[in-house]
Parts: sequence; structure tokens; C-alpha cells
Amino acid sequence: MSIAVKRVYEPVAKSDGYRVLVDRIWPRGLKKEDAALDIWAKELAPSTALRKWFGHDPACWEAFRHRYASELDKHKSFWQPLITRAERHRVTLLFGAKDEEHNQAVALKMYLDNWMKANGLG
Repeated sequence: MSIAVKRVYEPVAKSDGYRVLVDRIWPRGLKKEDAALDIWAKELAPSTALRKWFGHDPACWEAFRHRYASELDKHKSFWQPLITRAERHRVTLLFGAKDEEHNQAVALKMYLDNWMKANGLG
């Protein structure tokens, strides 16, 4: 199992594998052709209401993670294909936020890692 997290503005690397943007809004100043995405998975991003509530405030991080996990619990069909792909190849979750520790890609990776471990895949 191999899931990584990377800021979408960082240079593309062959080791990134399958590149998935998990932002609901396109990253500022980035041309679509420069992103080298395999998929823009808007449906994996937090809801607009949750994204606005969180506002990348580190003080809200734990609550954000739990609320986002609740959203993900309801949409297994959106993230399950990433699990299937990660069983064989590296998947890199991309994000545009400046905060590299408190963002939806990090929260999604934690969610997927926990799911894989709980299901004997990790």
C-alpha cells in the first residue's frame, strides 16, 4: 500500500505515481497542463460548508478531521478506487493549501490509512 501527500505546486516526479487532486477549487495560479494530474477528484474534497468552516485553522484540525471522516464514510464509492489502485501502485494525493500539515489531503490519507489497517490491508 502506498499513498503519499504532496503540494500540487511542487515539481512532478515519476515516483508520484497516480496523481489525484483532492481540492474542490482549482489551485490559484496553476495551469491545468502544469498540474500533470491523472484525475481531479472534487468529490473527495470536503463539502464547501466544511471547507469554509475549517478555514485551515490548526485549532480546528481535530474537529475538521472527524467531520471530514463522517463525510467520507457516506461516499465510499468515491475513495474506494484509490484503495484498489494503491494496492498495486503509488497514489499521490495533491492539495493546494499553504499549510502542509493541516489540509484535506493529509486528513484523507489518514482516513484511508486507518481504513486499510482496520481491513487488514495496511
